[in-house]
Amino acid sequence: MVSHDLLDRIRHRLDELNRSERKVADVILANPGAATSMSIATLAQAASVSEPTVNRFCRSFNAKGYPDFKIKLAQSLAGGTPYVSQAVEPDDSAVAYTGKIFGATIAALDQASREVDPARIERMVDFLIQAKQIHFFGLGASGAVAQDAQHKFFRFNLPVTAYVDVLMQRMVASACHTGDVVVVLSYTGRTRELVDIARLARDNGAVVLGITAPGSPLAAECTETLEVSAPEDTDYYMPMTSRMVQLALIDVLATGVTLRRGEDFLPHLKKIKDSLKETRYPLEPPRGTS
Repeated sequence: MVSHDLLDRIRHRLDELNRSERKVADVILANPGAATSMSIATLAQAASVSEPTVNRFCRSFNAKGYPDFKIKLAQSLAGGTPYVSQAVEPDDSAVAYTGKIFGATIAALDQASREVDPARIERMVDFLIQAKQIHFFGLGASGAVAQDAQHKFFRFNLPVTAYVDVLMQRMVASACHTGDVVVVLSYTGRTRELVDIARLARDNGAVVLGITAPGSPLAAECTETLEVSAPEDTDYYMPMTSRMVQLALIDVLATGVTLRRGEDFLPHLKKIKDSLKETRYPLEPPRGTS
């Protein structure tokens, strides 16, 4: 886990920075969590400096540019209040911890978007589009993502299930056949039961897709994986940013399947959406308008 190294280096080098770079440092140190969610233009405006000055400041701390600096900053916030979030400190106000949570999430999604391999996405969509049935497996926070995936994928006229109970997952894996696709979600990829279940499903002929950590035991048992990492240690903190990354990847795969189905499939999706119209009150025009 990365420590507060970057923030410490900024503090220790304040006297070395020129006047403009010092302004950038002051804004970042005043609220590091909020800084992780700022665009370069916003940070430059807050510090009353130019965008090139911000870039120069970032490179002086061994970052490739501003996006890379924000990721390093989010990682350097690790070590806060245990079992809550890496960025949160015990005396944070609502303004501070709200900014930090949003900032860490944005930084994690930005990092994941640059790490994810489009070729692997294409291969996973290939498997999903050919599936006879799809099972999503997850435990804990990843279980909630598995249930969200079921909600997304049932629209594709395929039998889709989500299981968040280990015994049910094991029984389903043992009953798998060729043509079944099992998608296993695990941020760490080190949960023994899920690794065993992935192996069992493959032994029974299923394609096993993993959304998990690079080089993890689970990844080794999968037919194909999306391997991404977020600056979050879920052994010590509640899964927050990692869960958001998983949700985004499920949306990516669902979009890929939708596009592969082509325009002929769109009336089916519209039919499902239209079925909800009678369950909602109509939108009312804003007050003061006719």
